[in-house]
Amino acid sequence: MGKMSGQYSPDYAVPPGWLIEERLNAYGISQAEAARRCGRSPKLISEIISGKAPLEPETALQLEKVLGLDAAVWLRVETEYQLHRARTAEASRAIAAADWAKAFPTRELVRRGVIQRPVSDADTVSKLLNFFGFGSIKAWKAHQGRTDVAYRNSPGFRSDHYALATWLRLGTIEAESQECREFRESSFKRKLPEIRSLTTMPIGEALATTKRLCNQSGVALSLIKPFPKTALSGAAWWLTPRKAVIQLSARHKSDDHLWFSFFHEAAHLLLHSKKGVFIDEINGAKTGAEEVEANEWAANALVPDSDLEDLVSEFYCSEQCVRDFADRQGIAPGIVVGMLQHRGAVPWSRLNRLKVRLEWSEQ
Repeated sequence: MGKMSGQYSPDYAVPPGWLIEERLNAYGISQAEAARRCGRSPKLISEIISGKAPLEPETALQLEKVLGLDAAVWLRVETEYQLHRARTAEASRAIAAADWAKAFPTRELVRRGVIQRPVSDADTVSKLLNFFGFGSIKAWKAHQGRTDVAYRNSPGFRSDHYALATWLRLGTIEAESQECREFRESSFKRKLPEIRSLTTMPIGEALATTKRLCNQSGVALSLIKPFPKTALSGAAWWLTPRKAVIQLSARHKSDDHLWFSFFHEAAHLLLHSKKGVFIDEINGAKTGAEEVEANEWAANALVPDSDLEDLVSEFYCSEQCVRDFADRQGIAPGIVVGMLQHRGAVPWSRLNRLKVRLEWSEQ
């Protein structure tokens, strides 16, 4: 006969207390009397019988003398019962962990080369915890709970919680890899007009220079492709008291949205609390005072309101009119188009070819 490869693993176990109670009934001994004979408290014997308290070796030896059954038998039953409980709890945790892991865009992380393809549910959990830098799901949830409180987002917030956390983590990893000087507000403010002028350059070159200028002022710039279920344009927060982060999604894939988002997030860093994580969604209802303030600041930083009003007062904004205005301002014409459209001065369907279209390179 071949050797059996499996082991008997029943899906139930009984606490030793059940057998103790059965033995007491057979001998006609009450729980109180058994406690007296063992020199233990009636409460302890009652809790052992009900399975609320474990059977310790000393008590097993006492029961051996009172009930005439070897202590090893009682302890073996106790061990099997506790092992069954542990296995049941472990199985429950594994199910819960698998459900937790399924909420994340793991396949997309694999596709982007961020993590290797998991070989099992347990491996998925392990890789995700390693990605986030936490030792347990409980620790991650505790941290995420505190982070959620810090989010500054619109009342109509629509992004998926887990996809957002993943996107922000990628931004954090990218920000941590950037060597930045200590943040200086005055330095960052001086760099912004120079960054504004970069909007007329090819987007790749402009972003590379913008990152360098930001780093010189203590700001990390992370451009991270959005995940499905994240309807956001950007985020701003403080990695440390001396290092800030601007993270952009370029979700609308046009230069006007990208640059407006950058200056919007810059406004959060300059105007608002270091304790917040400002998440700015596309088409979100930005009615909060901080969001309105950041929008107004960004708009004026890109094109002074009085100058834009002069352009709006023109009877008809032609393509050439916009180009000439943008040249005088030293800014990309697509940004001017986006601001005119936002004001309702130009229909959303007009002048869009002045915008630079952006595409993510395949990773």
